[in-house]
Amino acid sequence: MRPYELTVAAAAAAIATGELSPVELTASVLDRVAEVEPGLNAYVAVRPEAARRAAERAERERTAGRAHGPLHGVPFALKDLIDVKGQSTSASSRVRDGHVADADSTVAARLAAAGAVLLGKAHTHEFAYGLTTPQTRNAWDAERVAGGSSGGSAVAVAAGTALFSIGTDTGGSIRVPAALNGVVGLKPTYGLVPTQGVTALSWSLDHVGPITRTVQDAALVLPALTGGAELPYVEGDLTGLRVGVPANYYFDRVTPDVEAAVRDAVERLRDLGAELVDVRIPMTRYIQAVQWGLMVPEASANHERTLRTAPELYGDDIRVLLEAGELFHAGDYLRARRARTLMSQEWARLLEEVDVIAAPTVPLTAARTGQHTVEWPDGTVESVSDAYVRLSAPANITGLPALTVPVGRDGAGLPIGMQLVGRPRAERTLLRAGRAYEMTRPDAGAIAPGRVASALGRAEAALPSP
Repeated sequence: MRPYELTVAAAAAAIATGELSPVELTASVLDRVAEVEPGLNAYVAVRPEAARRAAERAERERTAGRAHGPLHGVPFALKDLIDVKGQSTSASSRVRDGHVADADSTVAARLAAAGAVLLGKAHTHEFAYGLTTPQTRNAWDAERVAGGSSGGSAVAVAAGTALFSIGTDTGGSIRVPAALNGVVGLKPTYGLVPTQGVTALSWSLDHVGPITRTVQDAALVLPALTGGAELPYVEGDLTGLRVGVPANYYFDRVTPDVEAAVRDAVERLRDLGAELVDVRIPMTRYIQAVQWGLMVPEASANHERTLRTAPELYGDDIRVLLEAGELFHAGDYLRARRARTLMSQEWARLLEEVDVIAAPTVPLTAARTGQHTVEWPDGTVESVSDAYVRLSAPANITGLPALTVPVGRDGAGLPIGMQLVGRPRAERTLLRAGRAYEMTRPDAGAIAPGRVASALGRAEAALPSP
């Protein structure tokens, strides 16, 4: 196994014993970046020399007995909404041309203090306002969307060009690309990870969290983000855990492959000792209206000045959304906030009956690039973005923690994710359940198989000879 293929946990163990140095690990990951990044476009920018210097510093500290924990010397990527002093925060937008951060975000500062090695900034859908990240290719198939808005972050982890990454999640933007690229994504409880120094999309819905190749790795990264202690959880069976299986909403309008894989994973939780409980998801008819009713006006308020002074700098899709937000009435926004309060109360009652909810993360696997809609067997036509946000939005509206775990692949070989939603600040329970399931899978932590390279080869072969 080459160093870039290691999980965070395996790399941390090898670094701690001196079997592997941060310098060797970082060099391996940078070589992997050089190999596959031209076909992925996961990164806005990679800073190899700065990464090598950070790795050398981490190795000197380790040798001197001053290691900072499990992330010490481990290379990672930051979504390019997250400030690092002296570096651009582009938000993948022309609006941010020439921007340079004058201070570290809290997240960047905490990861630096943990000894992690920053490789560079990963692409986002412009200002995190979308679910596809169109400039980035899916790590499993170059002709499919990466998911968004943390598409670059998820693709980097899936392809082995970062051992972990940090994304943001306003309506599913960590969990959606993680699911579509076959990796783990954790949206923590609202407010658990500080958003200071992170470009906002919607202040009342935004979350920051890790994208990793295993649940075990997510448990190692999260404490560094929160500034808290490690999150010990009991590995092994799930005896005593009550898992809610939705009888409505979450399995409505999902592809057969997704439903089969997730239901199989839920049964595996039962085999591990969990008790399955049928539950009904409350207030489902209001989910989309509340998500958009909060996000759209808040996003437009954030961009009010620039939208009026330089609207031409925004992509067409983002500009339309921002202009639409200016048409919202204050009363509509207040009704959305009131509905959010009621929805949160109903979910709290639901989570008195069970410890976690298990459901699909997204209703379909990665759509083809350029595909704008999906038609369901009942005749419903839905935009791809609406389909991807539909099952992830409830955890943003309520602020509940949610974890996506790979649970298989569809007939085209594309990854499928299962979402676990839990009580506020019960990340430990989600990690316990996700890790127990993960330990039953022989392919846990594997990187994507490199179909990007083969797709690029086909494209190059089709080009005329010079």
